[in-house]
Amino acid sequence: MKRVITAVVLLAVFVPALFFATPLFWALLIALVAGAAGYEWARISAFPAYMPAVYGLGMSALSVIVYFMPGHAQAMLILFAMAAIFWVLVAPLWLANRLRGEGFFVRALVGTLIILPTWAAIINLRERSPWLLLGVMALVWIADIAAYYAGRRFGRHKLAPEISPGKSWEGVLGAVLALVLYASAISAAIIGLRIFGALILAAALLYFSILGDLFESWMKRLAGMKDSGTLLPGHGGVLDRIDALSSALPIAAGILHFAHWA
Repeated sequence: MKRVITAVVLLAVFVPALFFATPLFWALLIALVAGAAGYEWARISAFPAYMPAVYGLGMSALSVIVYFMPGHAQAMLILFAMAAIFWVLVAPLWLANRLRGEGFFVRALVGTLIILPTWAAIINLRERSPWLLLGVMALVWIADIAAYYAGRRFGRHKLAPEISPGKSWEGVLGAVLALVLYASAISAAIIGLRIFGALILAAALLYFSILGDLFESWMKRLAGMKDSGTLLPGHGGVLDRIDALSSALPIAAGILHFAHWA
């Protein structure tokens, strides 16, 4: 019941805001989400007692500053590029070598590279079209749901048992099959790509969504925490709900920008 009530409240707030809020209101609303995610990241990272609140406020403040910067669209592209470098190069090596990344500066920098580009991507994709943002987010959610049920039903071969024992290669295959159907159905209607292009985009976003999920799972495992927080009753914390989105959305925004430019 807690999960249902929390989901209903979130939908009641964010769905109307997605389609009807002014750009400024939407940016400030998502800045609050970024602040909550920053607070949880600081707790996972074992920052000193007063620092999680300060770091969370800093994430919200940075989001607002970027939004009001002259030419904030260019600043967002820089954030997408920084996120791409992190998720393409740093995060895979981090997980492969089971790095702990201890130290305030390292953890603060990594948290910024995860949270701030996610905020920028949500703003950027919504500026293009609320349906585009919803379509990309749905891609990640569909992959997650399909992977969960396929893994529960057929899971035999573990994907990364030292990081997230519940994930399996069979779950990944289930997500792939679901996304082939999803991308084929919406390719022309939603994002204007041919089916082949939509499938390539879906495959890339699936990879990065899994990577983001595994990265947060590893950081929580290091911290000895099951959930990133308790802000969302029945669902854990904000980071638990945006872990896969935090890697997939900035990559999607960057790919769509450069595809449009090309």
